[in-house]
Amino acid sequence: LAEGESLRTICEGDDMPNRVTVYRWLFKHEEFSNQYAQAREYQAETMADEMTDIADDGSNDWLERHGEEGENIGWRENGEAIRRSALRIDTRKWIAARLLPKKYGDKVQANLSGAVTINIASEDAKLL
Repeated sequence: LAEGESLRTICEGDDMPNRVTVYRWLFKHEEFSNQYAQAREYQAETMADEMTDIADDGSNDWLERHGEEGENIGWRENGEAIRRSALRIDTRKWIAARLLPKKYGDKVQANLSGAVTINIASEDAKLL
């Protein structure tokens, strides 16, 4: 998990338990549950690093165009690779924001202004 693999992929391994077993362990074993939560936090950090790598890798962004005799006649944008990279980044952003919302989630800020009026009934005022 900490390396960025999904639980589904990990559990497909021949020497790994199935997901139902893992979920049961999470419910039954507090130490395992804490280790799992820590691994998920590390997974968010791994995904943040992967987003940078994906964004910086432009190796498949352009395709060479060839003429009838196989010569290079120019380049064209590889829209499929660019869209796939954007999807990979967006997916990792979404997951990281849910795993570590304070760090990777959208920040919501509320600014409140105005007057506050407090009315104290006469019975309550006697207690002050």
